[in-house]
Amino acid sequence: MIKFLDLHKINARFEDDFSKGFNTFLDSGYYILGNQVKAFETNFASYCGTKYCIGTANGLDALTLIFKAFIQQKKLHDGDKVIVPANTYIASILSIINAGLKPVLVEPNEDTYNISATEIEKHITSKVKAILVVHLYGQLADMKAISKIAKTHNLLVIEDAAQAHGAENDNSIKAGNLSDAAAFSFYPSKNLGALGDGGAVTTNDSELAKCVSLLHNYGSLQKYVNQLIGYNSRLDELQALFLNIKLKRLDADNERRQDIAKRYCNEIVNSKIKLPYYNQSKSHVFHVFVIRIDDRKKFMSYLDENKIGHLIHYPIAPHKQEALKVYSHLSFPVTEAIHESIISIPISPVMTNEEVKKVINVLNNY
Repeated sequence: MIKFLDLHKINARFEDDFSKGFNTFLDSGYYILGNQVKAFETNFASYCGTKYCIGTANGLDALTLIFKAFIQQKKLHDGDKVIVPANTYIASILSIINAGLKPVLVEPNEDTYNISATEIEKHITSKVKAILVVHLYGQLADMKAISKIAKTHNLLVIEDAAQAHGAENDNSIKAGNLSDAAAFSFYPSKNLGALGDGGAVTTNDSELAKCVSLLHNYGSLQKYVNQLIGYNSRLDELQALFLNIKLKRLDADNERRQDIAKRYCNEIVNSKIKLPYYNQSKSHVFHVFVIRIDDRKKFMSYLDENKIGHLIHYPIAPHKQEALKVYSHLSFPVTEAIHESIISIPISPVMTNEEVKKVINVLNNY
Protein backbone atom coordinates (compact mmCIF):
# COMPACT_ATOMS: atom_id res chain seq x y z
CA MET A 1 0.00 0.00 0.00
CA ILE A 2 1.32 3.44 -0.95
CA LYS A 3 -0.09 5.79 1.67
CA PHE A 4 -1.46 9.12 0.57
CA LEU A 5 0.83 10.75 3.14
CA ASP A 6 3.05 8.88 5.59
CA LEU A 7 3.38 11.38 8.44
CA HIS A 8 5.17 8.90 10.67
CA LYS A 9 7.87 8.38 8.06
CA ILE A 10 8.17 12.12 7.45
CA ASN A 11 8.67 12.89 11.14
CA ALA A 12 10.80 9.83 11.95
CA ARG A 13 13.68 11.56 10.15
CA PHE A 14 13.79 14.13 12.96
CA GLU A 15 13.26 11.77 15.90
CA ASP A 16 16.69 12.20 17.51
CA ASP A 17 16.54 15.98 17.28
CA PHE A 18 12.97 15.97 18.57
CA SER A 19 14.01 13.90 21.60
CA LYS A 20 16.98 16.10 22.44
CA GLY A 21 14.91 19.23 21.96
CA PHE A 22 12.08 17.92 24.11
CA ASN A 23 14.45 17.23 27.00
CA THR A 24 15.80 20.77 26.75
CA PHE A 25 12.24 22.11 26.63
CA LEU A 26 11.21 20.03 29.65
CA ASP A 27 14.23 21.10 31.68
CA SER A 28 13.62 24.77 30.88
CA GLY A 29 10.39 24.88 32.88
CA TYR A 30 9.15 27.56 30.47
CA TYR A 31 6.28 26.32 28.34
CA ILE A 32 4.39 29.32 26.95
CA LEU A 33 5.87 32.02 24.67
CA GLY A 34 9.43 31.10 25.54
CA ASN A 35 12.69 31.00 23.62
CA GLN A 36 11.52 28.38 21.12
CA VAL A 37 8.64 30.56 19.92
CA LYS A 38 10.92 33.61 19.74
CA ALA A 39 13.50 31.61 17.77
CA PHE A 40 10.92 30.24 15.35
CA GLU A 41 9.35 33.65 14.76
CA THR A 42 12.81 35.03 13.96
CA ASN A 43 13.76 32.06 11.79
CA PHE A 44 10.51 31.90 9.85
CA ALA A 45 10.46 35.64 9.21
CA SER A 46 13.99 35.35 7.87
CA TYR A 47 13.00 32.36 5.75
CA CYS A 48 10.02 34.19 4.23
CA GLY A 49 12.02 37.41 3.85
CA THR A 50 9.70 39.45 6.06
CA LYS A 51 10.51 41.74 8.96
CA TYR A 52 8.00 40.16 11.34
CA CYS A 53 6.44 36.82 12.20
CA ILE A 54 3.94 36.20 15.00
CA GLY A 55 3.13 32.63 15.94
CA THR A 56 -0.52 31.70 16.43
CA ALA A 57 -2.45 28.64 17.59
CA ASN A 58 -3.47 27.68 14.03
CA GLY A 59 -3.85 28.94 10.49
CA LEU A 60 -7.49 30.01 10.81
CA ASP A 61 -6.62 32.21 13.78
CA ALA A 62 -3.69 33.68 11.86
CA LEU A 63 -6.03 34.83 9.09
CA THR A 64 -8.72 36.05 11.47
CA LEU A 65 -6.23 38.04 13.54
CA ILE A 66 -4.92 39.77 10.41
CA PHE A 67 -8.42 40.98 9.61
CA LYS A 68 -9.07 41.92 13.23
CA ALA A 69 -5.83 43.90 13.32
CA PHE A 70 -6.72 45.79 10.15
CA ILE A 71 -10.08 46.62 11.73
CA GLN A 72 -8.30 47.78 14.89
CA GLN A 73 -6.15 50.04 12.70
CA LYS A 74 -9.30 51.31 10.93
CA LYS A 75 -7.98 50.12 7.58
CA LEU A 76 -11.03 47.84 7.51
CA HIS A 77 -14.42 48.33 9.13
CA ASP A 78 -17.21 45.99 10.19
CA GLY A 79 -19.21 44.91 7.16
CA ASP A 80 -16.50 45.68 4.59
CA LYS A 81 -16.29 43.17 1.77
CA VAL A 82 -13.33 40.91 1.03
CA ILE A 83 -12.87 39.10 -2.28
CA VAL A 84 -11.93 35.43 -1.84
CA PRO A 85 -11.79 32.42 -4.20
CA ALA A 86 -14.98 30.35 -4.24
CA ASN A 87 -13.04 27.05 -4.41
CA THR A 88 -10.84 27.51 -1.37
CA TYR A 89 -10.91 25.49 1.84
CA ILE A 90 -13.71 26.87 4.01
CA ALA A 91 -11.26 28.26 6.63
CA SER A 92 -10.37 31.13 4.30
CA ILE A 93 -13.99 32.22 4.19
CA LEU A 94 -14.60 31.59 7.89
CA SER A 95 -11.76 33.98 8.79
CA ILE A 96 -13.52 36.80 6.95
CA ILE A 97 -16.88 36.08 8.57
CA ASN A 98 -15.37 35.60 12.04
CA ALA A 99 -13.76 39.03 11.76
CA GLY A 100 -17.12 40.68 11.05
CA LEU A 101 -16.44 41.18 7.34
CA LYS A 102 -18.34 39.93 4.28
CA PRO A 103 -16.83 37.49 1.79
CA VAL A 104 -17.32 38.01 -1.94
CA LEU A 105 -16.80 34.65 -3.61
CA VAL A 106 -15.27 34.66 -7.08
CA GLU A 107 -14.37 31.94 -9.56
CA PRO A 108 -10.82 30.61 -10.00
CA ASN A 109 -8.73 30.17 -13.10
CA GLU A 110 -9.69 26.72 -14.37
CA ASP A 111 -6.09 25.76 -15.18
CA THR A 112 -4.28 26.82 -12.02
CA TYR A 113 -7.26 26.56 -9.59
CA ASN A 114 -6.12 29.88 -8.11
CA ILE A 115 -8.26 33.00 -7.92
CA SER A 116 -8.73 34.67 -11.30
CA ALA A 117 -7.48 38.24 -11.61
CA THR A 118 -10.11 38.85 -14.31
CA GLU A 119 -12.88 37.69 -11.98
CA ILE A 120 -11.52 39.88 -9.17
CA GLU A 121 -11.89 42.98 -11.34
CA LYS A 122 -15.48 42.05 -12.20
CA HIS A 123 -16.44 42.01 -8.51
CA ILE A 124 -14.81 45.22 -7.26
CA THR A 125 -17.27 47.73 -5.81
CA SER A 126 -17.01 50.61 -3.37
CA LYS A 127 -17.72 48.14 -0.54
CA VAL A 128 -14.78 45.87 -1.40
CA LYS A 129 -11.74 46.80 0.68
CA ALA A 130 -9.46 43.76 0.51
CA ILE A 131 -8.51 40.65 -1.47
CA LEU A 132 -7.75 37.37 0.26
CA VAL A 133 -5.50 35.41 -2.07
CA VAL A 134 -5.17 31.66 -1.51
CA HIS A 135 -2.09 29.89 -2.89
CA LEU A 136 -4.14 26.75 -3.36
CA TYR A 137 -2.47 23.32 -3.30
CA GLY A 138 0.94 25.01 -2.93
CA GLN A 139 0.97 27.13 -6.09
CA LEU A 140 1.38 30.90 -5.99
CA ALA A 141 -1.53 32.89 -7.33
CA ASP A 142 -0.89 35.53 -10.00
CA MET A 143 0.36 38.07 -7.48
CA LYS A 144 1.72 40.47 -10.09
CA ALA A 145 -1.71 40.97 -11.66
CA ILE A 146 -3.52 40.93 -8.31
CA SER A 147 -1.15 43.47 -6.74
CA LYS A 148 -1.67 45.76 -9.73
CA ILE A 149 -5.45 45.58 -9.31
CA ALA A 150 -5.14 46.20 -5.57
CA LYS A 151 -2.94 49.24 -6.10
CA THR A 152 -5.34 50.69 -8.67
CA HIS A 153 -8.32 50.32 -6.34
CA ASN A 154 -6.50 50.93 -3.03
CA LEU A 155 -7.25 47.45 -1.68
CA LEU A 156 -5.45 45.47 0.99
CA VAL A 157 -4.00 42.12 -0.10
CA ILE A 158 -3.76 39.22 2.34
CA GLU A 159 -2.20 35.87 1.49
CA ASP A 160 -3.61 32.60 2.73
CA ALA A 161 -0.30 30.78 2.41
CA ALA A 162 -1.36 27.79 4.50
CA GLN A 163 -0.37 25.38 1.73
CA ALA A 164 2.52 27.26 0.16
CA HIS A 165 5.47 27.27 2.59
CA GLY A 166 8.55 28.05 0.53
CA ALA A 167 6.87 28.73 -2.82
CA GLU A 168 8.59 31.63 -4.56
CA ASN A 169 8.06 33.84 -7.58
CA ASP A 170 10.42 34.55 -10.48
CA ASN A 171 12.23 37.14 -8.34
CA SER A 172 12.83 34.56 -5.57
CA ILE A 173 10.35 36.30 -3.24
CA LYS A 174 8.56 33.75 -1.10
CA ALA A 175 4.95 33.24 -0.15
CA GLY A 176 4.28 35.30 2.96
CA ASN A 177 6.18 38.27 1.55
CA LEU A 178 3.97 39.12 -1.43
CA SER A 179 1.23 41.12 0.26
CA ASP A 180 0.30 43.36 3.20
CA ALA A 181 0.19 40.32 5.49
CA ALA A 182 0.07 36.55 5.20
CA ALA A 183 -1.19 33.61 7.23
CA PHE A 184 0.37 30.16 7.49
CA SER A 185 -0.85 26.91 8.95
CA PHE A 186 1.49 24.30 10.41
CA TYR A 187 -1.10 21.54 10.56
CA PRO A 188 0.80 18.22 10.55
CA SER A 189 0.17 17.45 6.87
CA LYS A 190 1.53 20.78 5.61
CA ASN A 191 4.90 21.06 3.84
CA LEU A 192 6.14 22.51 7.12
CA GLY A 193 4.00 20.67 9.62
CA ALA A 194 4.06 20.62 13.39
CA LEU A 195 3.11 17.62 15.53
CA GLY A 196 -0.13 19.35 16.40
CA ASP A 197 -1.80 22.63 15.46
CA GLY A 198 0.08 25.84 14.82
CA GLY A 199 0.06 28.93 12.63
CA ALA A 200 1.78 32.24 11.98
CA VAL A 201 1.32 35.72 10.56
CA THR A 202 4.08 37.28 8.46
CA THR A 203 4.25 40.95 7.47
CA ASN A 204 6.58 43.89 6.89
CA ASP A 205 4.14 46.30 8.57
CA SER A 206 5.42 47.10 12.06
CA GLU A 207 2.09 48.47 13.29
CA LEU A 208 0.18 45.45 12.03
CA ALA A 209 2.72 43.11 13.63
CA LYS A 210 2.37 44.90 16.95
CA CYS A 211 -1.42 44.73 16.77
CA VAL A 212 -1.43 40.99 15.95
CA SER A 213 1.03 40.44 18.81
CA LEU A 214 -1.40 42.16 21.15
CA LEU A 215 -4.48 40.40 19.85
CA HIS A 216 -3.06 36.88 19.97
CA ASN A 217 -2.19 37.19 23.67
CA TYR A 218 -5.28 38.61 25.41
CA GLY A 219 -4.59 42.07 24.00
CA SER A 220 -1.44 42.25 26.06
CA LEU A 221 2.28 42.73 25.49
CA GLN A 222 3.03 43.14 29.19
CA LYS A 223 1.68 40.62 31.67
CA TYR A 224 -1.55 41.75 33.33
CA VAL A 225 -1.61 44.93 31.23
CA ASN A 226 -4.31 44.63 28.55
CA GLN A 227 -4.49 47.25 25.84
CA LEU A 228 -7.07 45.59 23.57
CA ILE A 229 -9.85 43.05 23.77
CA GLY A 230 -7.82 40.14 22.55
CA TYR A 231 -7.75 36.37 22.15
CA ASN A 232 -5.72 33.42 23.30
CA SER A 233 -4.06 32.17 20.10
CA ARG A 234 -0.41 31.52 20.82
CA LEU A 235 1.93 29.15 19.04
CA ASP A 236 2.79 26.36 21.46
CA GLU A 237 6.38 26.37 22.71
CA LEU A 238 6.82 22.66 21.99
CA GLN A 239 5.40 22.93 18.47
CA ALA A 240 7.74 25.87 17.83
CA LEU A 241 10.64 23.62 18.84
CA PHE A 242 9.56 20.95 16.33
CA LEU A 243 9.06 23.57 13.62
CA ASN A 244 12.51 25.06 14.21
CA ILE A 245 14.02 21.63 13.63
CA LYS A 246 11.97 20.87 10.52
CA LEU A 247 12.41 24.31 8.94
CA LYS A 248 16.01 23.44 8.06
CA ARG A 249 14.77 20.68 5.74
CA LEU A 250 11.88 22.55 4.14
CA ASP A 251 13.64 23.62 0.94
CA ALA A 252 15.06 20.15 0.36
CA ASP A 253 11.65 18.59 1.00
CA ASN A 254 10.00 21.01 -1.42
CA GLU A 255 12.58 20.16 -4.07
CA ARG A 256 11.77 16.47 -3.65
CA ARG A 257 8.07 17.23 -4.07
CA GLN A 258 8.86 19.21 -7.23
CA ASP A 259 10.99 16.37 -8.61
CA ILE A 260 8.12 13.92 -8.09
CA ALA A 261 5.68 16.39 -9.66
CA LYS A 262 7.91 16.70 -12.72
CA ARG A 263 7.91 12.92 -13.10
CA TYR A 264 4.16 12.78 -12.78
CA CYS A 265 3.69 15.57 -15.32
CA ASN A 266 6.13 14.02 -17.80
CA GLU A 267 5.34 10.34 -17.36
CA ILE A 268 1.61 10.11 -16.66
CA VAL A 269 0.16 9.86 -20.14
CA ASN A 270 -3.52 9.05 -20.00
CA SER A 271 -6.18 11.02 -21.86
CA LYS A 272 -8.70 10.29 -19.08
CA ILE A 273 -6.57 12.19 -16.54
CA LYS A 274 -6.08 15.96 -16.49
CA LEU A 275 -2.78 16.86 -14.85
CA PRO A 276 -2.27 20.11 -12.91
CA TYR A 277 -0.74 23.20 -14.49
CA TYR A 278 2.96 23.38 -13.64
CA ASN A 279 5.52 25.66 -15.28
CA GLN A 280 8.45 23.73 -13.71
CA SER A 281 9.41 26.68 -11.48
CA LYS A 282 9.62 27.07 -7.71
CA SER A 283 6.24 28.80 -7.66
CA HIS A 284 4.53 25.48 -6.87
CA VAL A 285 5.61 23.43 -3.83
CA PHE A 286 2.94 20.73 -4.30
CA HIS A 287 1.35 20.52 -0.90
CA VAL A 288 -0.89 18.17 -2.85
CA PHE A 289 -0.79 16.89 -6.43
CA VAL A 290 -4.31 17.34 -7.76
CA ILE A 291 -5.60 15.68 -10.92
CA ARG A 292 -9.05 15.79 -12.51
CA ILE A 293 -11.08 12.87 -13.80
CA ASP A 294 -14.65 12.51 -15.03
CA ASP A 295 -15.80 9.38 -13.19
CA ARG A 296 -14.17 10.00 -9.82
CA LYS A 297 -15.98 7.26 -7.92
CA LYS A 298 -14.90 4.61 -10.42
CA PHE A 299 -11.33 5.94 -10.41
CA MET A 300 -11.15 5.90 -6.60
CA SER A 301 -12.23 2.25 -6.59
CA TYR A 302 -9.48 1.52 -9.11
CA LEU A 303 -6.89 3.21 -6.89
CA ASP A 304 -8.14 1.24 -3.89
CA GLU A 305 -7.81 -2.02 -5.82
CA ASN A 306 -4.23 -1.10 -6.69
CA LYS A 307 -3.41 0.06 -3.16
CA ILE A 308 -2.74 3.71 -4.04
CA GLY A 309 -3.76 6.21 -1.35
CA HIS A 310 -5.84 9.24 -2.30
CA LEU A 311 -7.88 12.13 -0.88
CA ILE A 312 -10.21 14.78 -2.25
CA HIS A 313 -9.25 18.43 -1.64
CA TYR A 314 -12.13 19.29 -1.30
CA PRO A 315 -15.30 17.25 -1.95
CA ILE A 316 -17.85 20.01 -1.24
CA ALA A 317 -17.57 23.57 -2.51
CA PRO A 318 -17.83 26.12 0.35
CA HIS A 319 -21.06 27.69 -0.94
CA LYS A 320 -22.64 24.22 -0.87
CA GLN A 321 -21.82 23.69 2.80
CA GLU A 322 -24.62 23.87 5.38
CA ALA A 323 -22.55 26.40 7.34
CA LEU A 324 -22.57 28.78 4.35
CA LYS A 325 -26.09 28.11 3.08
CA VAL A 326 -26.62 31.86 2.77
CA TYR A 327 -24.50 31.56 -0.40
CA SER A 328 -26.16 28.39 -1.71
CA HIS A 329 -28.26 30.30 -4.25
CA LEU A 330 -25.13 31.51 -6.03
CA SER A 331 -23.79 29.76 -9.11
CA PHE A 332 -20.10 29.00 -9.53
CA PRO A 333 -19.88 26.54 -12.43
CA VAL A 334 -16.08 26.46 -12.60
CA THR A 335 -15.76 25.94 -8.85
CA GLU A 336 -18.44 23.26 -8.81
CA ALA A 337 -16.87 21.39 -11.74
CA ILE A 338 -13.49 21.44 -9.98
CA HIS A 339 -14.87 20.14 -6.68
CA GLU A 340 -16.74 17.35 -8.45
CA SER A 341 -13.77 16.05 -10.44
CA ILE A 342 -10.56 16.57 -8.46
CA ILE A 343 -8.61 13.94 -6.57
CA SER A 344 -5.18 14.12 -4.93
CA ILE A 345 -2.62 11.37 -5.42
CA PRO A 346 0.41 10.60 -3.21
CA ILE A 347 3.26 13.11 -3.12
CA SER A 348 5.68 13.63 -0.25
CA PRO A 349 9.41 14.05 0.37
CA VAL A 350 9.70 10.49 1.73
CA MET A 351 8.23 8.68 -1.28
CA THR A 352 10.70 6.30 -2.91
CA ASN A 353 11.37 6.27 -6.65
CA GLU A 354 9.80 2.82 -6.77
CA GLU A 355 6.60 4.16 -5.20
CA VAL A 356 6.53 7.06 -7.65
CA LYS A 357 6.98 4.65 -10.55
CA LYS A 358 4.14 2.46 -9.29
CA VAL A 359 1.77 5.42 -9.03
CA ILE A 360 2.67 6.44 -12.59
CA ASN A 361 2.14 2.90 -13.93
CA VAL A 362 -1.20 2.48 -12.14
CA LEU A 363 -2.51 5.79 -13.50
CA ASN A 364 -1.29 5.05 -17.01
CA ASN A 365 -3.09 1.71 -16.95
CA TYR A 366 -6.43 3.17 -15.93
